[in-house]
Amino acid sequence: MALEKYKQKRDKTKTPEPFSGESKDKDKLRFVIQKHAASHLHYDFRLEMQGVLKSWAVPKGPSLDPAVKRLAMMVEDHPFDYRTFEGIIPKGQYGGGTVIVWDEGTYEAEGLEGKPKKEQEKHLLDALSGGSLKFVLHGSKLKGSFALVKTTGKAENSWLLIKHRDEFASSDDITLKDVSVQSGLTLEQVKETSTNIYGSKKEQTQPIEKVKEQITEETGTVLITENIEQLLQKAEETKIPENVKPMLATLIDDPFDDAEWSFEIKWDGYRTLSYINEGEVLLLSRNNKSFTEKYYPIVKAWKSWTTNALIDGEIMVIGEDGVSDFGALQNWRSEADGDLVMYVFDLLWYEGKNLMNLPLIDRQAILKTILPQDQDTIRLSPVFPAKGKEFFEAAKKLGLEGIIAKKTDSKYLTDHRSKEWLKIKVQKRQEVVIGGYTRNEGTEKKFSSLLLGVYNNGVFEYAGKVGTGFTDKLQTEMLKLFKPLITEESPFQSEPDIDQPSRFRPNPPHAKATWLKPELVCEINYAEITTDGVFRHPSFKGMRVDKKATDVVRERETSTKEIITEEGNNKNAKPVQQKMLKGMDNKNKGTLLNPTEETQVKKINGRELKFTHLDKLYWPEDGISKRDMFNYYYRVAEYILPYLKDRPLSLNRFPNGIHGQSFYQKDVKGKAPDWVRTFPYTSSEGEEKEYLVGDDEATLLWAASLGCIEMNPWFSRVQSDDYPDYCVIDLDPDKNTFDQVVEAALEVKKLLDSLDIPSYPKTSGSTGMHIYIPLEAKYTYEQSQMFAKVIVTLVHQQIPEFTSLERMVNNRKGKMYLDFLQNRPGATIASVYSLRPKPGATVSMALHWDEVKKGLLPQNFTIHNSIDRLKSEGDLFKGALGTGIDLEKTLEKAQMVFSE
Repeated sequence: MALEKYKQKRDKTKTPEPFSGESKDKDKLRFVIQKHAASHLHYDFRLEMQGVLKSWAVPKGPSLDPAVKRLAMMVEDHPFDYRTFEGIIPKGQYGGGTVIVWDEGTYEAEGLEGKPKKEQEKHLLDALSGGSLKFVLHGSKLKGSFALVKTTGKAENSWLLIKHRDEFASSDDITLKDVSVQSGLTLEQVKETSTNIYGSKKEQTQPIEKVKEQITEETGTVLITENIEQLLQKAEETKIPENVKPMLATLIDDPFDDAEWSFEIKWDGYRTLSYINEGEVLLLSRNNKSFTEKYYPIVKAWKSWTTNALIDGEIMVIGEDGVSDFGALQNWRSEADGDLVMYVFDLLWYEGKNLMNLPLIDRQAILKTILPQDQDTIRLSPVFPAKGKEFFEAAKKLGLEGIIAKKTDSKYLTDHRSKEWLKIKVQKRQEVVIGGYTRNEGTEKKFSSLLLGVYNNGVFEYAGKVGTGFTDKLQTEMLKLFKPLITEESPFQSEPDIDQPSRFRPNPPHAKATWLKPELVCEINYAEITTDGVFRHPSFKGMRVDKKATDVVRERETSTKEIITEEGNNKNAKPVQQKMLKGMDNKNKGTLLNPTEETQVKKINGRELKFTHLDKLYWPEDGISKRDMFNYYYRVAEYILPYLKDRPLSLNRFPNGIHGQSFYQKDVKGKAPDWVRTFPYTSSEGEEKEYLVGDDEATLLWAASLGCIEMNPWFSRVQSDDYPDYCVIDLDPDKNTFDQVVEAALEVKKLLDSLDIPSYPKTSGSTGMHIYIPLEAKYTYEQSQMFAKVIVTLVHQQIPEFTSLERMVNNRKGKMYLDFLQNRPGATIASVYSLRPKPGATVSMALHWDEVKKGLLPQNFTIHNSIDRLKSEGDLFKGALGTGIDLEKTLEKAQMVFSE
C-alpha cells in the first residue's frame, strides 16, 4: 500500500500527525510545502497524486532562480490530510520537531493545464517513473513552472528541484518569507505557542456535534444544485464592497417546519464581516467598528487563505462544554482567555464577483466549497433543512441562545432587517443602553444596579434596572468606562423612580443615582416585560461594543404565523384565500409621526430628520396630508427599499401637493446632508453633478421631505450603472379603457409564456401598467431596449386596432403606446409600492397575474389599503430582481417560434 512505509515509521498513539484522508476536490490537484525543524531544518515538498502526497525533503528550501538547483530527497508517501498539519511532533518520534505550512495551493502538469484531473495524474505518474516531472504551481509564495529531475550516479532517492525561466523567476531568496500561510506564525512562534501536541490538546466539543445527535436526518447539509463555476457566472463583476452593514433577522415567537426554509444556530458572539483582499484582512462589526487588531487570531487564520472574499459570520469564545461564552468574549485579550473562533454562514463577494443577488442556497454552496476544511479557527456554520421545531428543541436542551431560520432563496440585503431571515430565541435577551447606575446605602459593591433604557422613535425611554451578573473585577472595569460619561441630568425622557417599592421589595434600600450619557450598550437576559415597558428579573450578560446606542430599540416578537403566511405558503394565494388572509390579526408597523404636532424631529437609522408643515394637504380632495405620506413611506420601507437601494433617483418634487407646481431635480450636490449617498455624473453642459442614491429608511424619508410624492429609481444600480436589472414593457394608454390595458398586458404575458420568460406586472398607479422581465444586470440598456422592441412589435401585430408603436403622441391617434424606449440609461418610472401624485393617492402595486383581468383598476390600490395588502400578500415583485433570462437563447427561441 502507498502509505505502508509512513505507518511503519510512526506510532499512531503518540503522534498528532494525520494517518488518512482523501481529496474532495474533483477538479484540482494540491501541493504543500512544510517547513520542518527536525534533527535538521528542511522543507518538505509534497505533490498530490492518486490520493496521497508524493514527498521530497529539500534541505535548503526551494529557489526562484533557474540557475540554482536544489537537492530534493524523495521520502515515503504521506496521507492527504498531512497537507494541513502544523504543530509539534513529539520528541523521540519519527520526524520529531516543529512543522509549519510554509506554502500551499494547487498545481497542474505542465502542458496539460486545464485538462481533467485524472488525465493530469496519469501523465504525472508516468513522468515520475521516468525521472523527470514538470509542473506549474499556483501557491501563495511559489508560482509558475518547476521541475523535479532524478539524478544519476547518486543515491536512488536523489532528485533536483529546479525553477524554470518564466515571469515568476527571480534571484530573490524566497525562504526569507518565513511565516506560515496557514497561521501567519514563524516556526519559532509555533514551537512556543502550538497546542497541537499529542496528549496536551483538549478536544474541542462543537455544539453542533451535540445537535447532530438530536437531529438524525439531513443534518448539516447544503444543497448544491449546480456546478460552482455555473453559479459564479450568474454574479456580476465588481470590486470588493466597502462599509457593508450586515443583513439582520426579524424576531418571531415560535419555531416552525417549512421545506422552503433552512435553520442555523443563533451564535452568541459579535457579528463580524471579514474582508479578505490581496493579502490584507479587515474585520468590521455590524456598525463598521474595526475588530482587526483585537481579534488577531482570526486575522491570522484568514491570512493563511489564498483567495479574496467578503464573508459574514460571528466571532465567539467556545467553552470546554462546546457552548459559546459571551462573557469570555467580552473579556478576551489573548489566547489565554479562551479559544477564539469564527463561525461563518454567508458569502457576499468572492474573487471579483458580487454574490448578494444570488439565492442563499447558492451562496452557501459556494462558501462550503471554497472554505478551507483544515482551519479550526474558521468554521462553517452548518445548515439544517426543514426541521425547525426539532432543531429548536435540541438547541433548548443544549442551552443555546436560539436558532435562525432563513428562506433558501433569499438574497442578501445589506443593512436591512428582513422577514426572509428570522430568529427564534430560546432565552429572552435584549440589548439595552446604560443611562446610569445606582449605589445602595451601606453597600460595599462598586455599584448596585445599572439603569437601562431603549430608544423609541428617537426618544430614550427607561426600561428598568439590572443588579445581577457582575463580578467585582467587572464592576471595577465598568466604572472606568462610566467615568467620562457622567452627567448631571437624567438622560431618560422621564426621570425614573429608582427607589420605587415592589411586591418583592416593599422597603427598598435608599439608593443614589449617577446619570450617564447614553452611549454604552450591554445585553441582558430577562423573564418578561411589564405593561409599562420594564424588564422583569433581568441579568447582566456583557457589554456590546459592536452596537451603537442609538440603534437599540425594544425588540418585539412578530407572530410566526403572520410571517410564514405572508412570505411562504400563501405567496400565490387565490382570491378566496386572500380574503381569509386579510381577516387575520396582523401586527402592523406603527406610524412614524403623531397626529397633532405640526413639526416633529425623529431619529431614523441614527439620523435626525425634521418633518415640517405636516398638516399641509397633499391630496386636498381626499383630505390626505403630508403627514400621511411620511407615515406611509415609513411603513412601506421594508417592501420598497429593495427596489431603491443602490439606485440613482430622479426627484419629482411636489412641495405644495399634487395640484401645486412640480419640478424634477436630479442634482443634489451641495444640497443634501453629508450622510446621504450620491452618484456623480456630468451634465450635457459639462457640469459635475450628483444623483441621490437610494439607501435606507432615512434616505427614503429625506427624499419624501423634499415633496417627492413618488420614488423614481433607475433600472440599474450604481455598481453596474450601464446594465439594468430588468427590462420594462410600459403600457401607456391614451383614449383607451383600462380593460384594454389589461388585454394588452395579457397579450404580453401570453407571448412571454410561449418563450418561458418570467414576468412581473404592476399597476403604474396612474392609467397604465408596467411589466418587468428580470435581466440580472447581464446586458446593456441597448440590448434590453432591442429586446423590448421585439416583444412590443409582436404584441402590436396581435392587437393593432388599439395599440401603437409611434413615439409622437399626435401620430398615435388615441391608441395605447407600447413603450420600449424606457429601457435607456437615466430613464425612470415610478417604483413598485410608490405613491403617485394622482387623485385618491394611488400606489403602483405589484399584482398576481390572475388578478390581471377585466374590472381591475389602478384606483383599487391606495395609501389607505396598500400596507394591509402587502401584509397579506407579501412582496409579489421580488422575482423582478431574481435570476435573469438568457437573452441570446430567448431570441433564438423567439425566431423559431414565430417563424413557424
